[in-house]
Amino acid sequence: MTTTFLLGGARSGKSRRAQMLAEQAGDRRVYVATAEALDAEMAERIARHKADRGAGWRTVDAPLDLVSTLQTLPASGEIILVDCLTLWLSNLMHHERDVQAQSDALCECLHSMSSDVFLVSNEVGLGLVPETPLGRRFRDAQGRLNQNVAEVCDVVEFVAAGLPLRLKG
Repeated sequence: MTTTFLLGGARSGKSRRAQMLAEQAGDRRVYVATAEALDAEMAERIARHKADRGAGWRTVDAPLDLVSTLQTLPASGEIILVDCLTLWLSNLMHHERDVQAQSDALCECLHSMSSDVFLVSNEVGLGLVPETPLGRRFRDAQGRLNQNVAEVCDVVEFVAAGLPLRLKG
């Protein structure tokens, strides 16, 4: 079992890279979606992502309970793609969940997975300092989450302009 973490900015190609790697890894794949269709534009994005994946993917929604979702997936045989940790974190913060406890639980869960797992997340710390306290809290929480996940994953790649840069593994 290999865990692969793909980081990058918005529209960097990280999700496309993760999908390609997952498709190369096996024919039985599950896409764990963290997005929620709270408006028409987001519903359109979700539909587009699903269409881009095409056949061969089973989709499981996990906007909040990512860890329990991962724990209930088959013990082995399916390739797992989680897209994305940034939306998951946003959902956790919006619903006032304990972000550190959830992050710790995710990292512990990744140690026990018996399937290949690909995780996608945004690197949000490369831009300007956010103007609002909420924005700064989110940026800081995302940075900590990314560091924690990168530490436990076997492979870490940073994707920019569709080009992967191997950071670990």
